Amino acid sequence: MVCHTKLVKNGRHPSGTQRWRCPTCGTSTTRKRGDLTRKHQLTRFLTWLSGKHAQTELPGPSARTFRRGTAWCWDIHPTLGPVTTTHHTILVDGIYIGSWCLLIAVTEDLQVLAWQWCSRESAAAWNALLTQIPAPTVVVCDGGAGIASALKQAWPATRVQRCIFHVRLNLRRHLTLTPRTPAGRHLNQIGKTLAQVDSVEDAIEWKKLLETWWQAYGHLTTERTRYRDGSTGYTHERLRKAWNLLRSLNQQGVLFTYLEHGNGKTTSPLEGGINNGIRTLLRNHRGMSEPHMQRAAEWFLVLHEIRIEDAHSFITNPGQDKRDTRAAPAPKQASTVSFYDTGVTAEEGLWARSGWAGHS
Repeated sequence: MVCHTKLVKNGRHPSGTQRWRCPTCGTSTTRKRGDLTRKHQLTRFLTWLSGKHAQTELPGPSARTFRRGTAWCWDIHPTLGPVTTTHHTILVDGIYIGSWCLLIAVTEDLQVLAWQWCSRESAAAWNALLTQIPAPTVVVCDGGAGIASALKQAWPATRVQRCIFHVRLNLRRHLTLTPRTPAGRHLNQIGKTLAQVDSVEDAIEWKKLLETWWQAYGHLTTERTRYRDGSTGYTHERLRKAWNLLRSLNQQGVLFTYLEHGNGKTTSPLEGGINNGIRTLLRNHRGMSEPHMQRAAEWFLVLHEIRIEDAHSFITNPGQDKRDTRAAPAPKQASTVSFYDTGVTAEEGLWARSGWAGHS
């Protein structure tokens, strides 16, 4: 205080804040702690962000007051610590948020390990994600663009398991749900039985079915048709693409890795547990700008691993009381008499005087 006397407790403010009083001059005040204020604001912000209620439905001050008090929370960059443990199986997948793609890596227990923002799924982007994590025994992926090259570079000794569910989706894109030709229907049925392979014997039988199809309908994949403009193309192009997909995956040995290592067959836990959670969060708070959508996705991943109370460690600037941060007033300068100036004064007699001025 002004008299530099130690303050004593003097009850509480109606808001519950401790009130302090100077025993000498009787001045009363309250002490504000910026660090506690920011922790409270961050807790409210994360509670709202991880929930489904609108800002107008939050208890306490108005939505505008909430936005003004928590605006600084959007500037926090939440991160996870470095990954030092080597895991047996890692699931990787990408999700598009606005014009950005978010690559995510998790364990089979859905422990979030790392993520990487990129403009598209490229080899460089996947490599940036994979280099953050020690190489696992098996990686489960959907075979997106660039990931094969990145895996060879970052994790050359890691076995690959192609997501069976995405293989079925790729076949559906080529053959449709109801193929019209016998060859298409037969190949589509072989693709459906892929999810039913539970043993090495089943895998051998499935490969026999694929070979039988090739012997019966393989000639269709090489037939070509000449068009009116003189150009040629494959007569059954979509059937050829579906066949090449199953043949190449079978030759690469990435369809039945789970039979040897006991890993999962699909990336469905990641898509249903993490990616779907991010989509739900963005849907609950739709209308955010793209940078805020990115920050919200990062907070979702971090809060999947830590408690909201532990997120206070991301506060780097606890803030100060507004009275302390207010700029000090500029010192007053001594007034001086100006003998030559551009202004006019009444003493110069440039306009008529009125009243008692100048009269004795």
